[in-house]
Amino acid sequence: MRKNRVENKLIQNIEIIDIAEEGKGVGKSEDLVLFIEKAIPGDVVDAEVYRKKKNFAEAKIKTLIRASEHRTEPFCIHFGTCGGCKWQHMDYQAQLHFKQKSVTDAISRLARLDVSGTEAILGSADTRYYRNKLEYTFSNKKWLTDKDEAPKSDDEMNALGFHVPLRFDKILDIQHCYLQADPSNEIRNKIGAFAKEQGISFYDLRAHAGALRNLIIRSSSTGELMVIVVFAYPTQEEVEKLMTFIHAEFPQLASLLYIINQKKNDTIFDQDVLVWAGKDHIMEEMEGLQFKVGPKSFYQTNSRQAYELYKITREFADLQGDELVYDLYTGAGTIANFVARHVKQVVGIEYVPSAIEDAKVNSAINGINNTVFYAGDMKDVLDAAFVEKHGKPDVIITDPPRAGMHADVVARLMEIEAPKVVYVSCNAATQARDLAILKDKYELVRIKPVDMFPQTQHVENVVLLKLKNA
Repeated sequence: MRKNRVENKLIQNIEIIDIAEEGKGVGKSEDLVLFIEKAIPGDVVDAEVYRKKKNFAEAKIKTLIRASEHRTEPFCIHFGTCGGCKWQHMDYQAQLHFKQKSVTDAISRLARLDVSGTEAILGSADTRYYRNKLEYTFSNKKWLTDKDEAPKSDDEMNALGFHVPLRFDKILDIQHCYLQADPSNEIRNKIGAFAKEQGISFYDLRAHAGALRNLIIRSSSTGELMVIVVFAYPTQEEVEKLMTFIHAEFPQLASLLYIINQKKNDTIFDQDVLVWAGKDHIMEEMEGLQFKVGPKSFYQTNSRQAYELYKITREFADLQGDELVYDLYTGAGTIANFVARHVKQVVGIEYVPSAIEDAKVNSAINGINNTVFYAGDMKDVLDAAFVEKHGKPDVIITDPPRAGMHADVVARLMEIEAPKVVYVSCNAATQARDLAILKDKYELVRIKPVDMFPQTQHVENVVLLKLKNA
């Protein structure tokens, strides 16, 4: 192979040896690390650098000299422009391999722990149409692709779809999304077309003006559907016209809701939700348990794989029936209620008060009376007085957000010294950071990655820790 050389920002004959966050391939040219868009391990490329730092550069493929054996044809026409599904061009077995590698690399490098016994990653049975929730944005700032004709009027700049990466005000108009099963695409396309036909304005993010802001579609494994239309500055006539259309066009909806959000951010957690038709929720089911899912509820977005994830979590805990379990970052209490039948009591803690209310409702729906839930900042709630009141846990299950556990929470776990900790994480790097501290008192016994999000770089990981000398 020729020696790599640089000519006018063109670096030739780069072999891609790894893959990084955001789906970029990793190559090297002497001491320079290259992150190359749409390149995958095994490719050999000529790369054009468009951004250079001291020790690394970002580049795009100028010429694909030799295609990797893992390379496959993307199935979505929006691939490469849309910000999602960035691994579509890599076959699924390779995706699983590199997800598992990202987990073991993080734990071995950052926590300096032995990962030789890592169990094989559990792949997702569904690699398309696996999400139960999608959120779309209405915008009058459509992202124009090379195939788009120049707009003849302002109305032709209206779009309903996803944000373009690094462009907060530009929306890619989506024709077909492979993330959520039908009738998700039909619902989005018909709502978008009707709004355009009726002249209902799409949101202008810069000017904070316009009638239509967001569209949220939720589905469940029980077959129920929820549609939430988020308006910004509509007339009452526009609200009635659109909601009447949706109700008539999709009578099968179990829940049709709307929100008026005039804030300068898209979050709906502090907004009133109004019921237009049907219920204010849909129902999920897992192992005979029923879970109420409202417009603001957190529920794992891959329902089928969430069941597998929770089964692994329960298996790692090896519950015998008499344990006191603390479920940290319990969300809507899904894990807490899932394990409750197998233990003496579960104590759940969560920052979001509305999620805790959902958790209590979910216990009541299922006749579960051995759970208690508390809302508050984990580092403040989980103190010595809390443990004294509820008792020392036999098992701690923790499933924090991507940022991992707060340092004070990790310190509390070290003080509590529960015999077993099952740590579920969606970010191997922050999990490894926490494990680097916990390893002083805990032995890492099991590691099991779980793929919740095919076609992306994201991966969940479950570890079992046991207290040393217990």
